[in-house]
Amino acid sequence: MASRDEPAKSGPSFTEQEALLFHQQGKPGKLEIVPTKPMATQRDLSLAYSPGVAVPVLAIKEDPSRAFDYTARGNLVAVVTNGTAILGLGNLGPLAAKPVMEGKSVLFKRFADVDSIDLEIDTSDVDEFINCVRYLGPTFGGINLEDIKAPDCFIIESRLRELMDIPVFHDDQHGTAIIAAAGLINAAMITGRDIKTMKVVCNGAGAAGIACIELIKALGVPHENVILCDTKGPIYQGREAGMNQWKSAHAVPTEARSLAEALKGADVFMGVSVKGALTPDMVATMADKPIIFAMANPDPEITPEEVAAVRDDAIMATGRSDYANQVNNVLGFPYIFRGALDVQATTINEPMKVAAAEALAALAREDVPDEVAAAYKGNRPKFGPEYIIPVPFDPRLISHVSPAVAKAAMDSGVARKPIVDMDAYKEALNARRDPVAGTLQRIFSKVRSSPKRVVFAEGEEPQVMRAASAFVAQGLGTAILIGREDEIHRVANEAGIELRAGIEIQNARLSNKNRDYAEFLYARLQRRGYLLRDCQRLVNGDRNYWGAIMVARGDADAMVTGTTRNYSVALDTVRKVIDTKPGHRVIGASLVLARGRQVLVADTAVHAMPTSEELADIAEEAAHVARRLGTEPRVAMLAFSTFGHPASERAERVIEAVAILDKRRVDFEYDGEMAADVALNMDAMAAYPFCRLSGPANVLIMPAFHAASISTKMLQELGGSTVIGPLLVGLDKPVQIVSMSSKDSDIVNMAAVAAYNVT
Repeated sequence: MASRDEPAKSGPSFTEQEALLFHQQGKPGKLEIVPTKPMATQRDLSLAYSPGVAVPVLAIKEDPSRAFDYTARGNLVAVVTNGTAILGLGNLGPLAAKPVMEGKSVLFKRFADVDSIDLEIDTSDVDEFINCVRYLGPTFGGINLEDIKAPDCFIIESRLRELMDIPVFHDDQHGTAIIAAAGLINAAMITGRDIKTMKVVCNGAGAAGIACIELIKALGVPHENVILCDTKGPIYQGREAGMNQWKSAHAVPTEARSLAEALKGADVFMGVSVKGALTPDMVATMADKPIIFAMANPDPEITPEEVAAVRDDAIMATGRSDYANQVNNVLGFPYIFRGALDVQATTINEPMKVAAAEALAALAREDVPDEVAAAYKGNRPKFGPEYIIPVPFDPRLISHVSPAVAKAAMDSGVARKPIVDMDAYKEALNARRDPVAGTLQRIFSKVRSSPKRVVFAEGEEPQVMRAASAFVAQGLGTAILIGREDEIHRVANEAGIELRAGIEIQNARLSNKNRDYAEFLYARLQRRGYLLRDCQRLVNGDRNYWGAIMVARGDADAMVTGTTRNYSVALDTVRKVIDTKPGHRVIGASLVLARGRQVLVADTAVHAMPTSEELADIAEEAAHVARRLGTEPRVAMLAFSTFGHPASERAERVIEAVAILDKRRVDFEYDGEMAADVALNMDAMAAYPFCRLSGPANVLIMPAFHAASISTKMLQELGGSTVIGPLLVGLDKPVQIVSMSSKDSDIVNMAAVAAYNVT
């Protein structure tokens, strides 16, 4: 069937051990529960629990709809399974399904900010399953059924929709159907077809196949124009073998008794079956400009290459990310539930599914933003045969699909809380996007479009090897490990790390560039107290010198280091080899991501007590970084005082820095001196109507390195924030330095940042 939420690949980009480590590291699994209210004082506890909680209890008793106001119900979806049809692995039971269901819950949160809990039910009895789920209604705002075998899934969904007053949605059926229908709308438009007259053949009469044809019929394809096929061939009127009530509902009068016969002259093939089900000979008999959706996963019914060998006029979609037009369920379910939850819908009905499909189709016809272009290796996609379905990381999905679903719910009478201002709703949806994933995705996509050679200087460390392997596996470029080859292989073998193709190993002592590198370093340091033999020792024994010289000499594009020594020590080494970029200042800038907000903090690594001039330079450099990361900077020059109160000599440097920026006439918003709460909180800022910032600051310039470092580390450890960095900015060549406690994923992220900054 179609791609299940995450991109399919022609082969895994990770080892089995890497997959196990990913799920095991830190807190096992992929989910945790975080309170949304403070629990710091006795008063907090009294409000959250007894006796304060009695007030909302009584309010809900009086009016049950208030549960959406006073509890998490309105943004909470259960992902429910019994594990009878896990991915393509079959009936492995509920416990084995838990990693998949946790992953589904993570995708709900990542793409649409929907809170989700996975529930694995230990029964394969349909009635027991239904009775278990139906009584969970008061807890959740919606139910997402997953990985339940057919025909049980049809019965379960139908009964639960009757019994519950919240949306019940079996994504294996309807998710695939909605994305495929969106693609079909656009393919019909491109080929000049009228949906009401096209002839469709669907191969695969399971949950997804039946859902697909039901939805395209709702779009206008006539019942008699659709032939549904299973392993026994077309489902025709009068057929008795292998039938059930769901197949019978789609039986049509036809003389065709095989898939090949059904496809003669057909306009559309929709496959949710198995690899090889569609042959080139069958494709050759289809109508002009055939539309072929080969959505079997992980291998399609036929590949685009096989189709191209017999037809040059076909439009194709598959479930795979390595081909154009990927039918991926993640384009649908997060945004469909988002829209349904936001109007407190009682169900997800046919008009809402049609609205989702039409919104996806319309989005693919719009000009695409830079983030989407980056995913296409720099080639900006344009509506046409190779681009009929949006890509999963299109940032506009939430503001296009969810409002369409919400409006359809309102128009069809199933919304309990209609949205009055749809424009304001769309703006609020955009604010729900995950800035961590969005920022990193833009970086990774850009690097994939132009892979780089990145030095991983501490090549004998296991976490560095894992990072190098992941860097290569994700298509980001070539990884160069610095170290002794025999030692690297020994450690990798013991740790079960795959040193895959695309990983190079360099031993400084054995390199034929050893002497050249020593002389290069000597030329830079000879007037700073270093002899040639000193430089030779540094080149031979210090991998950071070797890696930095590789980058400086153009033998590599970028470098990442830091796992075996303090940041300042590594930075000192790098700066002995690589100069400051002309017209720039070297700074450390940390990206703080918390509760949907993205804030850049500088300087977090280099300047201990910057002067006014240096503060102004740091502000300019940080604003440049913010723009590189896709944010229009609003810079706050921080101090413990705000606009002169309380008066302080230490704040004078900040005030002078603002005056310097005034003279430079920079092209970004800035103001100061101000306290952090004023900079970040518009209510606090309102007390200063003369403040030049048009909104909360997204770039914070700290008055000193120690304040910046302490605050970001406290946020990370106590505030539940994600902190990326410090990002090293302003060098003439891209180098990033991680902390000594970094995990392999942190190293990969910083290596990607380094590669992203290659000019």
